[in-house]
Amino acid sequence: MKPTLLVLAAGIGSRYGGLKQIDPVGPSGQIIIDYSIYDAIRAGFGKVVFVIRKDIEQTFRECIGSRFESKIRTEYVFQELDALPKGFKVPEGRQKPWGTGHAVLVAKSAVKEPFAVINADDFYGRCGYELLVQELSKAKNSSPEEYFMVGFELKNTLSEFGHVARGVCKTDPTGHLVEVIERTKIEKTVDGAKFTDENGAVTKFIGNEIASMNMWGFTPSLFGYLDEQFSEFLKGNIGNLKSEFFIPTVVSRLIDTKKAKVKVLPSKDQWFGVTYKEDKPVVVEKIRKLFSSGIYPEKL
Repeated sequence: MKPTLLVLAAGIGSRYGGLKQIDPVGPSGQIIIDYSIYDAIRAGFGKVVFVIRKDIEQTFRECIGSRFESKIRTEYVFQELDALPKGFKVPEGRQKPWGTGHAVLVAKSAVKEPFAVINADDFYGRCGYELLVQELSKAKNSSPEEYFMVGFELKNTLSEFGHVARGVCKTDPTGHLVEVIERTKIEKTVDGAKFTDENGAVTKFIGNEIASMNMWGFTPSLFGYLDEQFSEFLKGNIGNLKSEFFIPTVVSRLIDTKKAKVKVLPSKDQWFGVTYKEDKPVVVEKIRKLFSSGIYPEKL
């Protein structure tokens, strides 16, 4: 059974100010998600499921989904604020989405096979998709569960134009994830990178540390854990209008309780993202070099 690619895209319209304003970065007007789906198809994924919002459905299907529907089985699910377990309702004033863990959970009805999770507006490179297909194609439920995370070298995820937030990972001698430590202010330096905490204390990195960029591999058993943890999250946080339910938090708890092991799959590819407006020309140039070197064709 071919694995499924789950693409988190519910926030894409709000981040870009409208889907039609998504900036092209490729030589023939491609946007970042074009490369993600292209890499996923050639790696061996059999279906793509987009997590979107109802209010952007028509525009998303026309501007983005239509690019892929003839190339790979394509489905859509919706991350809405009122997609909550029985007994809970959206608190007055809540506008912020419930987070990436909730975004994955709403895909429960559409995903019955091993699956990968990515962000819609991140460029991951072909290696991560190939690694995930290799593992997910033979994945099965076990105890503890065996899940996967593609890890990128920290130096390959930084911006030239300001600080970024990254999940810096610790692994055990077998290459399994021990924890993901969220660092919210990491900057590139001449000899690596540095993290500055809220008190001004600086931690230096050499650059080859493993960073999590929200590229995961799971079996459908995850949905049961998401159901359980999301209900617990709501009980303690529903009154906090800005609280979010994140995938790394779910994974960390499963590791801590020994319900899951997460194998880190190291990628040497460079992660691209447009964190700052100044990043776009850099991304365009990097993709141009990938095209020039034959990794991607001019037209996908």
